[in-house]
Amino acid sequence: MKKKKSFNYAKWGYIFCLPFLIAFLIFSLYPTLYTAVIGFTDLKGIGKTDFHFLTNDIFANYKAVLTAPTFQTALGNTFKLWILNFIPQLALALLLAVWFTNRRTKIPGQGAFKVMFYMPNIITAATIAILFYAIFGYPMGPMNDILTSLGIVKEPVNFLVQRSTTQAIVIFIQTWMWYGYTMVILISAVLGISPDIYEAAEVDGANSWQTFWRITIPNIKTILLFTLVTSLIGGLNMFDIPKLFMMGGPDNATLTTSVFIYNQAFSGSYMYNRASAASMIMFIIIVAISGFLFFILRDKDEAALRKIQRQQVKEYRRKMREGAK
Repeated sequence: MKKKKSFNYAKWGYIFCLPFLIAFLIFSLYPTLYTAVIGFTDLKGIGKTDFHFLTNDIFANYKAVLTAPTFQTALGNTFKLWILNFIPQLALALLLAVWFTNRRTKIPGQGAFKVMFYMPNIITAATIAILFYAIFGYPMGPMNDILTSLGIVKEPVNFLVQRSTTQAIVIFIQTWMWYGYTMVILISAVLGISPDIYEAAEVDGANSWQTFWRITIPNIKTILLFTLVTSLIGGLNMFDIPKLFMMGGPDNATLTTSVFIYNQAFSGSYMYNRASAASMIMFIIIVAISGFLFFILRDKDEAALRKIQRQQVKEYRRKMREGAK
């Protein structure tokens, strides 16, 4: 009898992975490595491709960026805008996720609500920036019309020249744009929890508050970590709304590190070396904070179990070596 040829599925798996791998190497890895290299050079000026590595002080660009008052302001603004929009965003998304997945009360028209809440996430940033610029326009704009008609203010207010007001608007825009996306992620996480756990808690007499803290939160801890890290990456790379809405103003109130990098590279000075150095500084900050979050929010029981397993494997290998001798 002829022996049947075995089909190598692994080979086709590698073949199907090749397009992504090639695209990643060309459009992600190579630009990242090239950016890291430029940070140690004197590359400046539009259209230039030749550069020389710095000889006197290889870290001169990094020192110049870190000591620049504008970069320090941008870094502070970036963290402030991210933290103050992520906290309400996560709280609102959690509330809606629990509300939509509540097994005791069925909300009519859930699909329509989910679509409406997610809708801001699919609108382009340019459209949103123009919309809110018009809403808070001066002297005529919907917000000023409402405030003056209600008698809250006597004269129109120029919201877009005040640092705190402009930052508050950007924070609101970011929260409004992304809470729907976070809600969808958390709804998927909650629906992945076994209904038997909730039924057991209900039989034991647990109320909604206890169920939320003792069952829902522990079981979606991994998804919460994913949400936190992805929000951190997106928040520290915040560019479109601060740039398109107020161009980083007024008085650098909405200047973020991404806008700072853009200004260094493409707004008159064309200091690609400084922009690259700032990019790598932000890359290091994001990696460091993400690693710290993964460490403090890790499953300690699972980590302890893995440690025990590694010790058992080492002990087994040691005994095998001693037995071979």
